[in-house]
Amino acid sequence: MYDVIVVGARCAGSPTAMLLAQLGYRVLLLDRTSFPSDTVCAHLVTVPGVVRLDRWGLLEKVAASGSPPIRQLGVMLGGVSLSGPIPPLDGIAEMRCVRRTVLDSILVDAAVEAGADLREAFVVRELLFDGDRVVGVRGRDVGGADVVHTARLVVGADGLHSGVAAAVEARHYGERPPATWSCYAYWSGVTLDRVVIHLAESRWVAAYPTNDDLVCVSVAWPVAEAGSFRANLEASFLATVDLVSGLADQVRAGTRVRPFVGTADLPNFFRASHGPGWALVGDAGYHKDPLLAQGISDAFRDAELLAEAIDSGLSGLQPLEHALVGYEERRNAAAMPGYELNERLARLGGPTDDLSRLVRDPEHNAADAKRLQGVLVGAVPAGELRPPAGLALA
Repeated sequence: MYDVIVVGARCAGSPTAMLLAQLGYRVLLLDRTSFPSDTVCAHLVTVPGVVRLDRWGLLEKVAASGSPPIRQLGVMLGGVSLSGPIPPLDGIAEMRCVRRTVLDSILVDAAVEAGADLREAFVVRELLFDGDRVVGVRGRDVGGADVVHTARLVVGADGLHSGVAAAVEARHYGERPPATWSCYAYWSGVTLDRVVIHLAESRWVAAYPTNDDLVCVSVAWPVAEAGSFRANLEASFLATVDLVSGLADQVRAGTRVRPFVGTADLPNFFRASHGPGWALVGDAGYHKDPLLAQGISDAFRDAELLAEAIDSGLSGLQPLEHALVGYEERRNAAAMPGYELNERLARLGGPTDDLSRLVRDPEHNAADAKRLQGVLVGAVPAGELRPPAGLALA
């Protein structure tokens, strides 16, 4: 029997497994794919995520992969410029845009080096129950054999469409409907030393330098216009990038080196993230529109919170169920302000007026604009924004 089985080995599951293995627990890490492999997902690691990579001893490996440090921000929100150096957090003032073929492999390797047992190409077919308590998993291994593994706790880190969450019928709350259609691709021949973010005319454009001297360019449209966007995908994409003058010329002169990847499957919700014998982390526990690209950093944060709770429960400091209640409460307190701001921005309309007032209101000053800049890169908690009287960012 294992202490913990973690289902899903990407940016929430592997850190959870790594941290628990480092504490001496017997951990089994499962994933339906093999690594390295790609996934349809954002891959910007904002400042708090970089802080954790550094704390875990993995930042040097990320740097060695060819992901350049991003230390400048170029933001235009409805005519409001928030450009300049990225604010620091715990002495680190950079972000990294890391291809998921690279980042996830680094995280998986770190979990294995810490002592976790890894089973790749393992498909979990069902959870095992003793009464209402989850006690393990049944699945198919890489050779096609039917395999059972048991544990004191099963962690679902298996993403937005979590099979673990479905099996335990985890309750949804705080739900908001999908707001955007999001699409990205990679370009060569584009020189970029900063994160570019541009919101105008109900369109969002973002660009980041990434591995292999490439630049990832993403756009977002209102979800109601997804059909018209897809009808002529490349033309729609380039016309959106044309909103950003300095970037548009380079993108049109550069070379797209990967197919477009797009989705409108971007719901906003929280799930109840614990129950008898189970817990959820990462996108399995809560999901939001990728507009502000905080998903990876949030997954890292929640992996730490969950590992601390599991350690507290399994070590006997408190009942495991009580520890997991505390995990969900801490996760929600940390996540909710950013969740609300992100959801509002994802509407791609009215928030520009609100943000304009936030940085232009005569009762505010440059420090408030700097604070907003910090929020956009994750260096400042969204709850620290101080909107003018009568202005609601949520």
